[in-house]
Amino acid sequence: MEKTNHSKGIESLLEIMRRLRDPASGCPWDREQDFSTIAPYTIEEAYEVAGAIEDADWAHLKDELGDLLFQVVFHARMAEERGLFDFSGVVDAIVSKMIARHPHVFGGKERPEDAAAQTVAWEEQKRAERAGKHASLLDDVPHALPALTRAKKLQQRAGTVGFDWESAPKVVEKIAEEAGEIVEAQAAGAGADKLEEEVGDLLFAVANLSRHLKVDPEKALRSANAKFVRRFRAIEAGLAARGRTTAEATLDEMEVLWQEAKKDEK
Repeated sequence: MEKTNHSKGIESLLEIMRRLRDPASGCPWDREQDFSTIAPYTIEEAYEVAGAIEDADWAHLKDELGDLLFQVVFHARMAEERGLFDFSGVVDAIVSKMIARHPHVFGGKERPEDAAAQTVAWEEQKRAERAGKHASLLDDVPHALPALTRAKKLQQRAGTVGFDWESAPKVVEKIAEEAGEIVEAQAAGAGADKLEEEVGDLLFAVANLSRHLKVDPEKALRSANAKFVRRFRAIEAGLAARGRTTAEATLDEMEVLWQEAKKDEK
């Protein structure tokens, strides 16, 4: 395989971004963008990367990683225009951070026994870096994360100082309690705001359970979504084979086909 000149490739990408943002000859759309307008695209591209990995679509992954890299270049260019930092500064910052957080690789320190021990060491290092920078332990947990992911990270952060449930069964008890409160609130004629609050408490507790079980809640929910789609499509196919549609079918008919789809997946 021909060796790639990474430096030349990056320079070409930076030059493309510079030309796109050129005030005189650049692209009108690219020139008008700022950090806030580009941020949603950055998040979207990160999800596209995750989707390609989930689908094991490696050719597509290469393209999606390129799109995500372009987002980094875009933000770095806008920062450079404001005199904040440039792409080299971004690279220098992550290089310094990775070296500092891996003293067992780059600093001659004792190597952790396993990945779990490394995770503990990683959190200790991050805690030391946060010291003095934030008023609260939770301050730097990004608000823009998906809600389930942020819930897990908030709970994980609080857990580092012992504010946590003892075990997964204790969290299950909390989930049952929160579910009961939803039923009680509904029976009491609670309004939409109160019901939203109670459902939020339930979801927060479920995210906590996933953390105790070492399950990624976002991944688990994506898998559940995919499973629902597969089984519902099986219902549609089963009805179509009988010359019927979901609009014409009864709930009982669809439930029979749903159970058949579940059985076929086992």
